[in-house]
Amino acid sequence: MMWIFRLTPIMRETIWVFRIPELKTRIRIWAPSAIQVELRIYKQGNGGSAIRIDQFDRAENGTWLIVLRSDLNGYYYTIKVNDGNWMNETPGVDARAVGINGQRGLIFDPEQTNPEGWNEDKRIASEHATDSIIYELNVRDFSIASSSGMKNKGKYLAFTETGTLSPEGLKTGIDHIKELGITHVHLLPVFDFLTVDEHAPDESYNWGYDPQNFNAPEGSFSTDPNSTIRILELKMLVQALHKAGIGVVLDVVYNHTAHTRRSNFNQTVPGYYYRQKSNGTFSNASGCGNEIATERGMVRKFILDSLFYWATEFHLDGFRFDLMGIYDLETMNQIRAKMDTISTTILLYGEGWTADKSPLNETWRAVKNNISRLYRIATFNDDFRDGIKGDNFNAHSKGFISGRTVQEENIKFGIVGACFHPQIVYGYVEQSKSPWAIRPSQCINYASCHDNYTLYDKMVLSCRKRVKMK
Repeated sequence: MMWIFRLTPIMRETIWVFRIPELKTRIRIWAPSAIQVELRIYKQGNGGSAIRIDQFDRAENGTWLIVLRSDLNGYYYTIKVNDGNWMNETPGVDARAVGINGQRGLIFDPEQTNPEGWNEDKRIASEHATDSIIYELNVRDFSIASSSGMKNKGKYLAFTETGTLSPEGLKTGIDHIKELGITHVHLLPVFDFLTVDEHAPDESYNWGYDPQNFNAPEGSFSTDPNSTIRILELKMLVQALHKAGIGVVLDVVYNHTAHTRRSNFNQTVPGYYYRQKSNGTFSNASGCGNEIATERGMVRKFILDSLFYWATEFHLDGFRFDLMGIYDLETMNQIRAKMDTISTTILLYGEGWTADKSPLNETWRAVKNNISRLYRIATFNDDFRDGIKGDNFNAHSKGFISGRTVQEENIKFGIVGACFHPQIVYGYVEQSKSPWAIRPSQCINYASCHDNYTLYDKMVLSCRKRVKMK
């Protein structure tokens, strides 16, 4: 029997840990600029001292390798790299299980994280992507209300509860999701993010757009953030939605990290994972302090391998790419090809813009106007959103449904999926003066999402009568 934590080709930018019958633990890390790499083993997910410290040996292709004749299942670890100076301990850039608050990796057996019946769990196949009706939600928000009628408030397990009711007798939880008639749930980030303290998850709030460990589930949504329970319970969430006939889309945020210099990336191979300006400083197309250099070979490989892991290990039905305009076109097309080796029904879509300027020329990036150069990948139609309810950045701006005139072309533009149609006067489409899609499946029409006003709130703000004070 082989217990796998990371099984990838030898050229890998991250960590590879597995157990073999001779009770050896083998770890490989890609750190080509290092002059020394150290492994520390701990009994606890945080606190306490290392019970052993070992040195990696330099191996081929910029990798470092260590083989320990020990069965370390259930132990925690950190990697420490010296590239002239000792850097911080991290779980490596590719940890799939972590201790509390994601500071240490956890060596584990993936088979022990599968819920009962997991091998029978199947994706929700949709013949046509344009038939998808996607509902965005946050794991915590789904059940946290005191009136939700659910026991596991704010947790993955809330999705497994059925028959829950509000005090008024209305269906809540997954029963309510089913009666909406949607086809897919789009989960805001569930990878391990930085801001929320997993010791006290109810004392702070964050959507999760501050990545810390891209391949480990967030612990604040689990009942035990210091173990592999977070993996088990996220799988149970997916399984419950699949049983209800609903697909699961993950919001992925490979475009930046919460920390820059202190990130797991930068503490492993300094500078490599991020784009820089001509003066050598970090560029910031994400608006969060950095942007990932998706066009670099090992960065692209990291993203491809990460998505493959999430899609296969968690049986996912799709991915939504935050600030997809930061990604290069080649990486996005390779993602489509990689997902098709798993299932051609996996949905891929994202935001076709950035939050700031990028040093990578827009010609090569996955922005909205380049969507025709992507294969079976869609982008959000913000022209349609603003046409419905008004300018996203002006709370009082009105749209078609709130009575503003000359919005019909924006609505028609959405109806035809941002494609060419002879009956649309493109000069009256406020943002896009020409079609940017070549097929409707490249366009995601929407009214609201997490980072703008809901349709109801925008209506209230834009239609409120002004009363002059005497």
